[in-house]
Amino acid sequence: MAHDDTDRGGTDDMTLEELSLDELRDEIRNIDREIVELIAQRTYVAESIAAVKREEGIPTTDESQEQAVMDRAGENAQRFDVDDNLVKAIFRLLIELNKVEQRESR
Repeated sequence: MAHDDTDRGGTDDMTLEELSLDELRDEIRNIDREIVELIAQRTYVAESIAAVKREEGIPTTDESQEQAVMDRAGENAQRFDVDDNLVKAIFRLLIELNKVEQRESR
């Protein structure tokens, strides 16, 4: 699996295989925090998109844009050697959550 184990709180000079269980768990905690931070950033941008759609009278659902997001998700999954079905399922959930929020804010 492709990964970048640089800039990870003192583990810069070690490979993941050289880390202790506690260090690996710390690594997971850092990654989990980063994932949540990225989801928050994505949600903020999606809320901005929803505001623009409201102002311009654009429908909440844009199937071609959703398909483009799913295609990118699959491509990125392959690029990083991650199961593309899993990645697409996560992105489908993110899209659906954003659509619910957009509908509720109208």
